Amino acid sequence: MQAGLEPDIPLMSPQRLPVLYLCWRKVMDLTFGLLGLVVLILMLPILAVLIYVDSSGPIFYSQERVGYQGRKFRMHKFRSMRTDAERAGHPGWTIEQDPRVTRVGRFLRALHLDELPQMFNILRGEMSLIGPRPEREEYALELEKANPLYRNRLAVKPGLTGWAQVNYGYGSTSKDELEKLPYDLYYIGHQSFIFDIVILFKTIVEVVSCHGQ
Repeated sequence: MQAGLEPDIPLMSPQRLPVLYLCWRKVMDLTFGLLGLVVLILMLPILAVLIYVDSSGPIFYSQERVGYQGRKFRMHKFRSMRTDAERAGHPGWTIEQDPRVTRVGRFLRALHLDELPQMFNILRGEMSLIGPRPEREEYALELEKANPLYRNRLAVKPGLTGWAQVNYGYGSTSKDELEKLPYDLYYIGHQSFIFDIVILFKTIVEVVSCHGQ
């Protein structure tokens, strides 16, 4: 882990952020949300066919996640796993080279195309472009028990990308998620226009480099 990423306590509250920065966040979410929606509409016919031919079942996948201040919402994605990925409804961490991921799903994840439907979540105000990744309630409760600071991630809207994602990537275990926590808390306590630009640039590099899981 990089030096100097220890979280500042107390964390910066969204209500104390400069008005200009809050306006920037709103414009950023609307702009990228609408652009992403256009890309989604253009790619939907091709991706839908590829997903269905590779693994019959629904094209989209939605799952309840915990968002801002603990509010629950349904996060949407293109389906990248087999339909029987969670037998009996039991959640399971996604691991590296997970056999549940389909061939097309690996391609979608590598380019982060599976995340495109979350543009709807951004435009509805349930998510932001930048912020901590939203987690399932079962995992969130487990992680909060291990480290009570984990709940502080709910001080801001969850994001499509974030400081933790561009520095650590996806976590496949609860240990990974806890190691990513200081990155999320650091971002919450140091939100700024420049910081957001840095994260957006690093996100583009990640996508172009096909570093998705």
